[in-house]
Amino acid sequence: MKKELREEFWHAFEKSPFIMLRLEGNGGHAEPMTAQLDKEAIHTIWFFTSKDNRIAAGGRAMAQFSAKGHDVFACLAGNLVEETDQARIDKHWSKEVEAWFPQGRHDPNLKMLRFEIDDAEVWTVELGLFGTFKMLTGQEVKSSEMGQHATGLV
Repeated sequence: MKKELREEFWHAFEKSPFIMLRLEGNGGHAEPMTAQLDKEAIHTIWFFTSKDNRIAAGGRAMAQFSAKGHDVFACLAGNLVEETDQARIDKHWSKEVEAWFPQGRHDPNLKMLRFEIDDAEVWTVELGLFGTFKMLTGQEVKSSEMGQHATGLV
């Protein structure tokens, strides 16, 4: 994946760290999760959840992302595994997380998951003035005029 597109994805994700996540082969729907991001971690995202959440068991997972401005989209695949490193839990702990776990970091129902991304697709939408005009007037807009698309690791 081109560095420019990768950086555009991570920048958009940082602004709005919400993602729809589901386990593969589970049959359940995806659910919104708040990602805990670390600029130094490559291809990895963390999530706080409860032990009785449908994704708590971990395993193969897929996640979908849509930026606030609907100009960056991504589909991420990888493995969800339990994060047991207390330093990592402490690093990402915040008042926002505590709102979900009133007993704090030692809540018996607290679980942190690490999403190890091994594949991704990212799309950007950059119609510009000409492309927007074509779309609004019903003219054909070619996929090459829409933006960028790349596969690989993010």
